[in-house]
Amino acid sequence: MAATHKWSQDVTEHSNALDLRRQVFTLKDPKRIAASLKKSAEASHRRRSSPFRSAMSMLTFYINRAGKDLDAGQKKVLEKAKDELRAAFGKPPRD
Repeated sequence: MAATHKWSQDVTEHSNALDLRRQVFTLKDPKRIAASLKKSAEASHRRRSSPFRSAMSMLTFYINRAGKDLDAGQKKVLEKAKDELRAAFGKPPRD
């Protein structure tokens, strides 16, 4: 199990597609998380899909890989960051 954790942590910290701000997923403000992910995705020249899809994929990946170890309060912040990310890219809210 430790190897899996290390693998996902490595992806989050050393993504080949996005250069993420250090500890972006620990921020308490969903708008700041979304803004940081948007900035990283738009600045990247290594991503394979649109900036929106790359940013949303990284956020979803982090939420899924953190799983049961993610604090409930921080999970709410990260889920709200998805809505903020959609808004930042001019995408309609998800129902």
